[in-house]
Amino acid sequence: MESGSVLAEETSGLQRHFDIEWEHILGHRRQQQELRRLIAEGRLPHALLFAGPEGVGKKLTARVVAAAVLCSQPANGAPCGHCESCLAMKAAAHPDYLELEPEARGKGAKVIRIESIRELTELAARFPVMSDRRVLLIDQVDLMNEPAANSLLKTLEEPPGQVTFILVTSARSALLDTIVSRCMPLSFGMLEREEIARALAGRGEEPGKAAALAALADGSLGRAIGLGERESLSRRDEALDFLQALPRMDMGKVWQESERLGSWNREDISEWLMYFNMLLRDLLVLYEDGGSPLLYHSDCRDKLAELLPLFPEYRIFALLECTAELQRRLGANVNLRLQLEGFFIRLRDALI
Repeated sequence: MESGSVLAEETSGLQRHFDIEWEHILGHRRQQQELRRLIAEGRLPHALLFAGPEGVGKKLTARVVAAAVLCSQPANGAPCGHCESCLAMKAAAHPDYLELEPEARGKGAKVIRIESIRELTELAARFPVMSDRRVLLIDQVDLMNEPAANSLLKTLEEPPGQVTFILVTSARSALLDTIVSRCMPLSFGMLEREEIARALAGRGEEPGKAAALAALADGSLGRAIGLGERESLSRRDEALDFLQALPRMDMGKVWQESERLGSWNREDISEWLMYFNMLLRDLLVLYEDGGSPLLYHSDCRDKLAELLPLFPEYRIFALLECTAELQRRLGANVNLRLQLEGFFIRLRDALI
């Protein structure tokens, strides 16, 4: 196989289990009902496009759809869970199910290249091994380069053999209109905070922490899980401590904070800035409605409310502008220490 492809057979050693029950999908009831109906009626199109925010369950849904399509004894659009095909899917080792993901070469960005699409097309044309068709999932399909996208378009126009394509993306607008037009699109929205909190609690998170992570996750269970694994609440608390100290910050504190954050890597600084930006956004929300349920940091409501007299709205907008400017600069090859010094000085000046 070409190095550019990441297929189910190759990754099974890393992930030895797929969830293939509809009950494992959080939310998206309308989408589930539509897909199950099409599968049960034998009218599932040859190409599906699952689009929506990251971490909301698109790929999980695609795997459940694949299991139902490949199952030898499906019932009401659901995989039976115990036939040879379902057992192979659960083990992430089904010979007729293939996954393709972007891959980085060296220090380059992740991308799906034309050789990967050609390889996938060649495999799709082969006669199925266990089921009566193949299912091909292309994750982050928006990261195809132009030759790969044109190659996929030709494949979708003339599918090789008995095959179902499921394209998954968080950036539908980045796809060629001609690719989108050859798929049945299905949009996935953000999850409810309560749903995410319950899911996190089911994974063993303490209820209070689960609620806080759900509020920060912006509708994405995947993001909430990632935040919990990185203990990101401590980074949020650091940003809140800084915001509380900002009105009293002198130049000595500017140099101290610049030195402290300057020792971090870009990813940690970016995460701190994200939380600082979210805290400022919450201050604006509190100006509009002190009891609003839309706060990212609802567990910090009282602390944020105490800061309102110190942060008039026009100053909050100035701070947001400074933060956005540093976030843009982080993407360039800049001296982090100097950028942070300038950032903290501009924040201090905005409050004078």
